[in-house]
Amino acid sequence: MPAPLTLAHSSCPNDTFVFHAWTEGLLPEAPGVRLTLADIDVTNGRARRGELDVLKVSYGVLPYILDEYALLPCGGALGHGCGPLVLVAEPAEPAGLAGARVAVPSTSSTAYLLFRLWAADAVPGGVGEIVVLPFHEIMPAVRDGAVDAGLVIHEARFTYGRYGLHRAADMGEEWEKRTGLPIPLGAIVARRSLGEPVLRTLADATRASVRAARHNPDASRAYVLRHAQEMEPDVVDQHIDLYVNEFTADLGADGLHAVHTLLDRSAALGLLPRLPDGALDTTRAL
Repeated sequence: MPAPLTLAHSSCPNDTFVFHAWTEGLLPEAPGVRLTLADIDVTNGRARRGELDVLKVSYGVLPYILDEYALLPCGGALGHGCGPLVLVAEPAEPAGLAGARVAVPSTSSTAYLLFRLWAADAVPGGVGEIVVLPFHEIMPAVRDGAVDAGLVIHEARFTYGRYGLHRAADMGEEWEKRTGLPIPLGAIVARRSLGEPVLRTLADATRASVRAARHNPDASRAYVLRHAQEMEPDVVDQHIDLYVNEFTADLGADGLHAVHTLLDRSAALGLLPRLPDGALDTTRAL
């Protein structure tokens, strides 16, 4: 029996929901995997070091890893109305963030790229100091005045009102207004050296796991809640409903166009290296 492949994704409800059937051995045709749960910033770093076979990463890390990893056309997080938010303690217009001290969960995340693309147009003179904090510390830091604003992701979309905070801007709304495309957030990548037949098998296993999750959502309920970092069940449900959608099953032409657009615009601002021509061709074949 071949050794199991190594897989890493976050403990967020959308990831545990999507990969439950595969990682729990409920798909007889899928290859065996050994799972590591880790924050997206950790998986980004492990991908850049080439440490694992299959990982969930930020789309913004792709230009640094595509020599070694191929983008799978399924299992990731794209969508409409699901972008990061910029939060403030008192209502403020975007222009009021000029020179502001802003907390972000990572400077290698897609959320950060979307924020920088937005700020380049919306904040005259640009924002000030960027402070990296674990995402669960960002809203308290904004509330307590340790920073002027915070960039939040995931379930914070549903809970920021509990901290008395206000939305200064929605990065997803701004992205969709400017491009008309879905918001690319998280990607699934697999080691190219596994070979195209194995990459195709991994894509098929991911699609099968997505189908199983959507066909019988109750099967993964206890598993998802166990890893949901003390989220309330209704927040877990909202999280899954928002981030698991048609693009999770298949990026499609619109999804790939959105990825290219994000990376091209980020490169034009000097935020990322430019993506080589044909770097995503493998994705179309899987």
